[in-house]
Amino acid sequence: MNNKPITTQSGAPVYDNQNSKTAGSRGPVLLEDVHLVEKLAHFNRERIPERVVHAKGAGAYGTFEVTHPVSQYTKAKFLSEVGKKTEVFVRFSTVGGEKGSADSERDPRGFAVKFYTEDGNYDLVGNNTPVFFIRDPLKFPDFIHTQKRNPATNLKDPNAVWDFFSLSPESLHQLTILYSDRGTPKDYRHMHGFGSHTFQWVSAEGKAVWVKYHFRTDQGIENFTREEAARVAGEDPDSATRDLYTSIAEGNFPSWTLCVQIMPLEDADHYKFDPFDVTKVWHYDDYPMIPVGRMVLNRNPENYFAEVEQVAMSPANIVPGIGYSPDKMLQGRLFAYSDAHRYRLGTNYNLLPVNRPHIADVQNYQRDGAMRFDGNGGGSVNYEPNSFNGPTQLDSAKGYHLPVSGTAESTPYQHDDHYTQPGDLYRLMSPDEKERLIDNIVHSMTGVDETIQRRQIEHFRKADEEWGNRVASLLNIAVKANS
Repeated sequence: MNNKPITTQSGAPVYDNQNSKTAGSRGPVLLEDVHLVEKLAHFNRERIPERVVHAKGAGAYGTFEVTHPVSQYTKAKFLSEVGKKTEVFVRFSTVGGEKGSADSERDPRGFAVKFYTEDGNYDLVGNNTPVFFIRDPLKFPDFIHTQKRNPATNLKDPNAVWDFFSLSPESLHQLTILYSDRGTPKDYRHMHGFGSHTFQWVSAEGKAVWVKYHFRTDQGIENFTREEAARVAGEDPDSATRDLYTSIAEGNFPSWTLCVQIMPLEDADHYKFDPFDVTKVWHYDDYPMIPVGRMVLNRNPENYFAEVEQVAMSPANIVPGIGYSPDKMLQGRLFAYSDAHRYRLGTNYNLLPVNRPHIADVQNYQRDGAMRFDGNGGGSVNYEPNSFNGPTQLDSAKGYHLPVSGTAESTPYQHDDHYTQPGDLYRLMSPDEKERLIDNIVHSMTGVDETIQRRQIEHFRKADEEWGNRVASLLNIAVKANS
């Protein structure tokens, strides 16, 4: 045998990794056992703060290949021609639960893609649903508090959940999806992914359009019933994580077809609702799906902590040819995600191998900070402008300048129809799907304060009277017929 020696973190070989150094065979352990002290001290610090949301997840590497031309819409290099391939890393996750929660719980699923492009990393950070519960980032901490544990009991609190929902009618569309079959996906391979927000594409000619992203699973949609999800949570709480890893290890590579919806800039001013409202979907009849490419996941991470736990994605990471939109939730996320990474991983989180660009060079004047483990710029100049041939701004990276106007004040969205799209979704469901939706809602609302139940039932009734009446009947709540 020719095993490599165990060493300390400084590289010194370790003589004994089985027995602590003591004062005699029964004496106290000595502080001078630096190997023991280092080992215990490192162990105490192995856990970094878990994500406040999306704490539990799984991930894999793969490739994205362009299958249809879209360069007329965007100058993004990774979308420039049919056949072009780009390396990706995808992280899937649950949203509300802690890191040790079950994969099968009723919850949205995170669907985040990091494209390692030649112009730097582009992160598309979305969910398995095309909409979200709220549309203003100011409400996000309050919403997440309702999904977490009660501060007194440390238990999940259905009263808080439904109190918030019933006082926030914009949540109705997303909660309809959450309590439908799609609220408990069978695994990560058998679900769609969405960018959810509206983004901007800019062509080489400087023409801009609005865009929404849709990753359509090639495996087909598969979901658990509530009863199946509860059973799997007890039998294998890591079921989706296991399924993704095992499938890729066995060569059964999952794939998704990327399509987009394109909206001309001028349509945003007169569409039937605000197209930047993330609680709404654009109608397919108005803006059909346009195929773009195919994403295949074909390589598992070598180390979960280094790659899945420490991957840091942010919708702020864009490349030339792609821009933001006035979506308020997106605007809030541009700050919040990178700020969370600086807290969890440190200011130099982008130097980690999973986060740094893989084919683009990073050239800037940012230096120092904790855990700076590269050359830290050496002796190169660390300011700009300078006379020493340091990196300079690039005119061709200029995006589209969106005109803005108005008074700086706290303003709500101008469109408050929270009921048409959830009602339409309910009416699209089969009788069996409606039955399961209502059963899931009633199961969740049972035991909730009656005032909250009544308030939420009225939201259901405004979306579809039959829907609300059926929920009320099963909760033994008497309601008056709508006039």
